[in-house]
Amino acid sequence: MRAAQARRHGVHAAGEPGLQGGPSPVVTAIAYLYPWDVVGDPAAAERIAALGVDAVALAAAYHSVRAATPFHPEHRVVDAHHAALYLPVRDAAWSGSRLTPGTPGWMPRPDSFLAARDALRAVGLPVHAWTVLTHNTRLGRAHPDLAVRNAFGDPYPYALCPASAEVRAYCTTLVREVLALGAPDGLVLEACGPLGLGHGGHHEKTDGADWDASADRLLSWCFCGACVARYEAAGLDPSSLRHQVRQDVDGATPLPPALMSAVRTIRTTLTADLRREVLAAASGLITLHASADPWATGPFATIADAAAPPPVDTLVASAWTSADQGAANLTALRPLAAPTTRLAAYVPALPPRPADPSVLAAEWSACLAAGADELHLYHAGLASPARLTALRTALDAVRTRPEV
Repeated sequence: MRAAQARRHGVHAAGEPGLQGGPSPVVTAIAYLYPWDVVGDPAAAERIAALGVDAVALAAAYHSVRAATPFHPEHRVVDAHHAALYLPVRDAAWSGSRLTPGTPGWMPRPDSFLAARDALRAVGLPVHAWTVLTHNTRLGRAHPDLAVRNAFGDPYPYALCPASAEVRAYCTTLVREVLALGAPDGLVLEACGPLGLGHGGHHEKTDGADWDASADRLLSWCFCGACVARYEAAGLDPSSLRHQVRQDVDGATPLPPALMSAVRTIRTTLTADLRREVLAAASGLITLHASADPWATGPFATIADAAAPPPVDTLVASAWTSADQGAANLTALRPLAAPTTRLAAYVPALPPRPADPSVLAAEWSACLAAGADELHLYHAGLASPARLTALRTALDAVRTRPEV
């Protein structure tokens, strides 16, 4: 009954956040999908509903990707070769902005989010608009002054830098347009902060440099014009900082703790600025991909600033690497969340995970034991038939598990 109510209202019906003891709480599960997983496949919505999930996070604005479509009756691979908005791009909304979303020419219609949304709602599934903010290679290449640039001067065109007011305005307009045109049952925000060195692009060849976590962090610090202005406003000398970062990356003297602390404040503040402006433009049920790591970059942006807990309904922690990573991330997020904010674990059902429901259920149970109220399942459109079966079986298993 509670799961059915959750589907009808697009809300989470499980027990209080972090509640343990007593009967095992209802586990809310949200499957992630792309519009092309549904559009043109009459069987898709029922197939997703049969998994037993409570809602779908459907991409409304997403970065480039080459995606398998193992079930689709018309194709097996979609090449979404640039970031795009899967809703109409209205000239009036973007007038005067250098940053305008791309349109997906690989889709048969400009409002494929709506077509997929309606098909999923028709089988009782609420649809949350999965919206990626600062990850956009198309715009970063077109406007390199707005992209992250490391201490060596190397640009990261996939990474729009939110230190720039233009980038923050783009993100807030994007959120307003997704809500106005997409009318979703909720909003899922990814990359609500800067990206860094890590990208995971089609031809990434950086692993062999053997940069450790410290070097990765330093190579993620940005020296674009807007970030340089922030360093200067904080009383730092950008040229000296750039030199010290280069030396540290290459194995010379580490940066002094006081300097690290100053940069940490600048970095967490620029992320908080973006988050504040985006959330002011948002409404309804809001889910935020987040990290407690003050140096975090990428899909799960840091919330480790001195501000109040983010006013969102759910914070999603990454469990991409392992259940241990997920448990650690969930544990670290809880003190930064409001008491009423739910926690979710972002768990993949794709390689290198096996298509084995016992392995998936064990990982998911560990995340639930660590405080997750929800499981965000990546990815119901990319998964093979065997993986979807494993996902469904694992979800059944964790919902009938003994109390954690």
